[in-house]
Amino acid sequence: MSERRPLSPERIIAAAVSLADLGGVSGVSMRKVADSLGVEAMALYHHVPNKDAIVDAIVDSVFAEIEVARSDADWRTDLERAGWSTRAAVARHSWVLGLIESRDHVGPHRLRRHDAVLGILLDAGCAPIESVLAVSALDSYVYGFVLQEKQQALAEPADVEQAARLLLDETADDVPNLRRVAAAVLAGSAPSQDEAFAHGLRVILDGLPCTRPPGADSVQPLRPEPQPTP
Repeated sequence: MSERRPLSPERIIAAAVSLADLGGVSGVSMRKVADSLGVEAMALYHHVPNKDAIVDAIVDSVFAEIEVARSDADWRTDLERAGWSTRAAVARHSWVLGLIESRDHVGPHRLRRHDAVLGILLDAGCAPIESVLAVSALDSYVYGFVLQEKQQALAEPADVEQAARLLLDETADDVPNLRRVAAAVLAGSAPSQDEAFAHGLRVILDGLPCTRPPGADSVQPLRPEPQPTP
């Protein structure tokens, strides 16, 4: 008879991630995690304080999968690689999308990931506040893109073509721009999901001020402009 592996925080978090991958974070409970490990629920409390701590830890574990590496390439290439790695990690664990900004606790892996991306931007010449805004824009884009991928029913090129054909067959001429796009799709102009992601990432990186001379077109302090009195 093989010896049972000792329980540990790492095993508990790995089991919770597997449960979340199967049924979303709602499928994570102390009892279900314990059942998946073949132990009593009370045994978990020797290693984790409660379910909230487990949820915080599995969110942070997703950030542990993201690679942000400095290379011999330029800052833009490093940010592109970070963006692709973030998309891949979040797509593998899409349940994390509703939790990233809703949890009060920020884990060490998430902090280190943000610090690394900020370092790329700061070393490229972005001012501190510009760097923070750039990280926010990049994260919002990546998370939103993954959410759209998850919710979109048109996963295959054939599905996109069928939708375009239906739009042309069933809509009137009062939506000429939609019909023009649908015709372009049928002509073979629809990008793949990877191509669409690369395009959006490129648009954001093109707008970053990192290579501009200090003070040129810099982001002004985030204070609202005074509004005229009615």
